[in-house]
Amino acid sequence: MQKLQTRVTGIDQGTVELFAEFDTGGDMWTGSGDRKRAVEVRFSEPYRSIPVVHASVTLFDVKSGANHRFQLLVEDVTAEGFWLVGKTWGDTQLARCSASWMAIGALQDDLDWEI
Repeated sequence: MQKLQTRVTGIDQGTVELFAEFDTGGDMWTGSGDRKRAVEVRFSEPYRSIPVVHASVTLFDVKSGANHRFQLLVEDVTAEGFWLVGKTWGDTQLARCSASWMAIGALQDDLDWEI
């Protein structure tokens, strides 16, 4: 659990398209085996320390006929941003995927100062 010891808490959010490859023939749609896409997300302003980030899939377009294998990860979180990563494997064919995210953490306050 992260305890916020600040007067100002920031909540930032957004939606990111991880990929759309059905019309370009990209390997998320035409390939097989281990595949991944990563998108860098930058917060609208830096947090005071590393925030908690939650992400969820908001669009998932998958070809029928195979198992639907997909993992959404939040990686390398800093006070300035993070990487949103989508992974698949096997014979799953993914046409497109979007994800929404939310970050909650302490922000620098104008009244904060160090001696």
